[in-house]
Amino acid sequence: MNLLSILFGKKDNSALENVLKNNPFLVDVRTPSEFASGSVEGAQNIPLSEIKNQISKFKNKNQIIVFCRSGNRSSIAKGTLEKNDISNVVNGGSLENVVKTMQKIKNIS
Repeated sequence: MNLLSILFGKKDNSALENVLKNNPFLVDVRTPSEFASGSVEGAQNIPLSEIKNQISKFKNKNQIIVFCRSGNRSSIAKGTLEKNDISNVVNGGSLENVVKTMQKIKNIS
C-alpha cells in the first residue's frame, strides 16, 4: 500500500460497483445548473434542497445511488433519505467517482 493511501485512505468503491451492476436509481443532487453542465447517463436531478419534498420518488426503488460534485451533498442526501425510511442508498460521492466506477465496470465486462 502506498504512503498516500495509508495517510488519506483509499476510497472503497465495492458497494458502489455492486449497485451499479444492477440498474440503480441514479440521483444527481447538484443544482439544476450544475446538472445541465453534464451528469451520468440516466441520472435524475433531484437537488439536495428538494430531497425532503421528493421522498415519494425514492419509494419502491431497489437500489439508489446519490452523488454530487464532491460527495458532501450526497452524504447529506443519503442521511436525509435514511431518516425517511429509505435504507437502500449508496453515497456514490462525486460525479467523477461515479463516472470512473462505471467505466471500470464496463472495462471488466
